[in-house]
Order: sequence, then structure tokens, then C-alpha cells
Amino acid sequence: MTSLAFETDEMRPVRAWCTNEDVHVTLADGRSIATPLWWYPFLAELDHAQLNDIELMHEGIWWTAVDEGISVKSMFLGKKAPGARAPQKVA
Repeated sequence: MTSLAFETDEMRPVRAWCTNEDVHVTLADGRSIATPLWWYPFLAELDHAQLNDIELMHEGIWWTAVDEGISVKSMFLGKKAPGARAPQKVA
């Protein structure tokens, strides 16, 4: 049987960065996950340098510029932050 502590340690972020479209995280066990940047409206006003000024926490990542963060679990579960709205597609 696998313990919860083991699972959490395996899901610990070891690297995180943002592109113009996505938030990327590499986990301790080698997996990678990416979620759309628009899922996190609190990041909308940050410039590229601020978006990539990320603190790694045991269960997620944190942006000091906005005093907000996201958990790896929420990324895997597809949970968007309150107020998240998909961008309008141009025809």
C-alpha cells in the first residue's frame, strides 16, 4: 500500500515556469503538467519576469508578486481559479 506522504512527495514540484499561454510544472517523479494561463486570472496583469518569479512549495507553486499560488493537485484535477474565462476565439 502506498502512503499519502509518498504520493505527495512524488508530486512535489521541482521546476516551474510560464509561457505566454501555459503554466508548466515538472514533478519530483519526472512527470510534467501544463495548464492554460487563463485558468488563473490573478496572473493576468503580470509581465513575463513576474510570471516566472515562482516559488516552489511542497504541494504547489507560488507567485509572490500577487501573493497567490496553485496546487499541483488542482492542476491535475483541472480546477480553474474563480473568475477564469476562456479567451474569445477569433474567427
